[in-house]
Amino acid sequence: MDYMLVARSKSADGFSNEPGAVYFLGVPSNEDTPKFRHKMSPRAWRDAVLEQASSGTRNTQTTGDIVFNVHGYNNSQETVLERQRKLQRGLERNGFDGVVVSFDWPSADYVLNYLEDRHDAKKSALMLVKHGIHAFAKMQEPACKIDMHVLAHSMGAYVVREAFDDADDTADIAQKSWSVSQVMLVGADVSVASLSAGNPKSSSLYRHCARLTNYHNPFDNALSVSAVKRIGVAPRAGRRGLESPLHEKVADVHCGEYYEHRFRDESFNHGHTWYFDDTHFLQDVYLTICGEIDHASIPTRTNTRDGGLALRV
Repeated sequence: MDYMLVARSKSADGFSNEPGAVYFLGVPSNEDTPKFRHKMSPRAWRDAVLEQASSGTRNTQTTGDIVFNVHGYNNSQETVLERQRKLQRGLERNGFDGVVVSFDWPSADYVLNYLEDRHDAKKSALMLVKHGIHAFAKMQEPACKIDMHVLAHSMGAYVVREAFDDADDTADIAQKSWSVSQVMLVGADVSVASLSAGNPKSSSLYRHCARLTNYHNPFDNALSVSAVKRIGVAPRAGRRGLESPLHEKVADVHCGEYYEHRFRDESFNHGHTWYFDDTHFLQDVYLTICGEIDHASIPTRTNTRDGGLALRV
């Protein structure tokens, strides 16, 4: 069973590309498309997710791990589910015994729909706060040793950044002490400046996580289009990387040399989506989730000439 939190409007036995109510789904492993008939009650869904998260990683300080996957724009529900399963399998190959769940917000499977998707992403952030972060915040008790992590791809990084900011503006969440362990931004479609130390746009994100890892690839053609065509000329964090001085919680991991060495003559979007199929990258994610090794000493990484971090070739 694969668990999803869907924020799309209902359409027959499926879902549309428009924002709607939030549905808690458990999709059978032999089905490839999320359907309305997969709906569960919120309580049954959370109980099932917690049960599947029961073991997690090899970290002896925790009893389980939940990885919340937040997708980017131009993703069909089939693609979202497929990548969720790739993440689950890839982490399991490294020893992960927790659960990957997806927050599925209404992006259209249509390249030119970027601005509408970004508008929907902002509205979806409120749903992630109300039905995801809020529910998790209520579980933040001393006896709860299940770690929550977030992996956000592309525009999903914008959804997550806005959701954390909205959470601090929501009274019944803000009054609680809550946090997630690892936040991993992959090909993040947010500006470099927005993640800089001291920028108010990301202050809530840093306040409520133990570590933020930004994976970036200069061969990400999709983000070159994002920077010029859609939002102006602000360079994107998933293509350029972050600028010094980094926030003390940041690990900025350059993937360019690894990508150039590993891949040749791929499609236009490959530099933006390759992460989900790469065993080396998924091993790095697993070691990041474990949290046992200092971010600068994770064996899948190496130091760059300027003192930064990169995926090891």
